[in-house]
Amino acid sequence: MAKLWGGRFELESSSLLEEFNASILFDKILWREDIQGSKAHAQMLEKIGVLSKDELAQILQGLESIAQEIESGDFSFKISDEDIHMAIESALTKRIGEVGKKLHTARSRNDQVAVDFRLFVLRNNKEIQTLLLDLMQTLLDIAQEHTQSIMPGMTHLQHAQPINFGFHLIAWACNFKRDVERLEDDYKRNNFCPLGSGALAGTPYGNDREFLAQTLGFAKPTLNAMDSVSDRDFALDMLYSLSMIAMHLSRVAEELVLWSSAEFKFVSLSDAYATGSSIMPQKKNPDVPELLRGKSGRVYGSLIGLLSVMKGLPFAYNKDTQEDKEGVFDAIKNVKISLRIAKECIQTMTIHTENMAKMAKCGHLSATDLADFLVRECGVAFRDAHHITGQVVAYAEHKGVDISELAESEILSIDSRIKAGVKAVLALESSMNARDTLGGTSSKQTQIQINELMGFVAQRLKECNG
Repeated sequence: MAKLWGGRFELESSSLLEEFNASILFDKILWREDIQGSKAHAQMLEKIGVLSKDELAQILQGLESIAQEIESGDFSFKISDEDIHMAIESALTKRIGEVGKKLHTARSRNDQVAVDFRLFVLRNNKEIQTLLLDLMQTLLDIAQEHTQSIMPGMTHLQHAQPINFGFHLIAWACNFKRDVERLEDDYKRNNFCPLGSGALAGTPYGNDREFLAQTLGFAKPTLNAMDSVSDRDFALDMLYSLSMIAMHLSRVAEELVLWSSAEFKFVSLSDAYATGSSIMPQKKNPDVPELLRGKSGRVYGSLIGLLSVMKGLPFAYNKDTQEDKEGVFDAIKNVKISLRIAKECIQTMTIHTENMAKMAKCGHLSATDLADFLVRECGVAFRDAHHITGQVVAYAEHKGVDISELAESEILSIDSRIKAGVKAVLALESSMNARDTLGGTSSKQTQIQINELMGFVAQRLKECNG
């Protein structure tokens, strides 16, 4: 079959070139956006006098019938059509005849793919925001129940200070809040319509690009036609944001792997989100969080891949840019399923607060509170207080108990500068609630943080669904 662009060619394309050149096997995912853009373009052509009202009606009806056929799975995608744009245009011409050939007036595949791909990225941007907000809501619901559940807070993966479990979950949620805000910024920065730019220099038909932008839901048209057809910053922005999401999920997943181990036993994953061993019948493996960790490398690869494609390209469209899509499609697909399964995995896990509390009595988590007591109540310089506290810790170590389990008389005997009342500040609950400044781990501050994030989630969900 003759190519739509084949007028100046004397020889047919080799079969190897057809396979090498075609993108239809992966860019067919853009069919909704291609039909959406084609409908808007046809309406614009009628508005500027290129199409009659009857021709517009035929084109719109033909495009709608193609959409229904693709939706039902009855449409045949052929490699000879090269890409989704030519597949739909060829099908349209077969259905409605010569009128279908008029649709491509005043546009190029260069601006056509630019608008299709941008619409796809922006639509998924909103969907991923919603998934992030759903995950945040799950974390906040659990945090609400655990503002007083003491666990060891760690630095260097070593016991450091007592915190509550809700506080730790809020730390996770804050990462996802930034992801939502990053996607919001991406959307605003890239919500401009390239359609109507033509191949690289505009068109002589008087395209109404404001009409196209408004019809397709963009804020306004892009400014420069050459930039419009060569820009893939919107795809790179998406891949960077997806990489950040994948990194945050990976860090959460790492803690779930640790916490579900026998050494920690802070949580147990639901059987529905764990797997077994083919040889060891006792095993229950945390495959969901492990896969969440692994997906991050895959998403990073897509970002680096597209950066590498774009770095050496001259301006206007180049065929290299066909390599922009598969990585984005793959990254979007994997981040979306990762967010869904992370939510379900966390939602269904069992939380062992008794083990958290038990582990909080290891590592002398309230030692800093003793140093602070010496400074605040006993007038001891912090460096001296640090040294005295170290002596108390060493004494507790020799006894094989946590510093919070020492009797007050024992503590007072270690250094004469220690005053009575010291025992009270070493209690883990007291230590946790003493950190009552903005951002702290006290139950009160934890609830304040939950309330603020709850408000953020509610507002953003309303905007996404509005």
